[in-house]
Amino acid sequence: MYTIDHSHTIMSIKAGVFSTIVSQSILLTLLCSFVAGENQDFVRSLDRKLYGFKKEKLSHFRVYWHDIYSAPNPTAMPIVRAPSNTSATLFGSMSMIDDPLTVKPELSSKLIGGAQGLYGSAGQEETALLMAMNFVFLQGKYNGSTISILGRNGVFSKVREMPVIGGSGLFRFARGYAHASTHSYDLKSGDAVVEYNVYVLHY
Repeated sequence: MYTIDHSHTIMSIKAGVFSTIVSQSILLTLLCSFVAGENQDFVRSLDRKLYGFKKEKLSHFRVYWHDIYSAPNPTAMPIVRAPSNTSATLFGSMSMIDDPLTVKPELSSKLIGGAQGLYGSAGQEETALLMAMNFVFLQGKYNGSTISILGRNGVFSKVREMPVIGGSGLFRFARGYAHASTHSYDLKSGDAVVEYNVYVLHY
């Protein structure tokens, strides 16, 4: 007659379960190590000082933006016509721009840069533009640096606010906002002069 040693069987089962758990734990640890190692291949911590992170400052720029359709060499060029002839807001139309930025409303005043980008009519009921442009500076220590603006421009509002989403050169990591207010607008030609007050936090 054979007898079954239950205690020995239970111990064997426990040992097998423990061995499986240990094996799975080792495998999981190795997998996590592999993933962590992979992460370190494409991301690393940097010294802020090496990238110009000093004391952050707030700067205010006031410029005049000249959007000119009527000149022999226009600075604004339609690239998409409004699909519907009945749209009062020209919904769906789009223009590319390389508009002069000057220190005064007169186009003959000192040129300090240009606004390069595009805008399109994004409102069906209200004339509202989606603006995407870079203010490219050409003067002084800011020569070659840019401020990037992206936002909604409700053109018939007295003051429109748009976000500053970044920049380059002296405006790396920039953030802030721009206030636009129309100085003059010609309904016949579409030419406009807009005052931009730009408030930028940068290093």
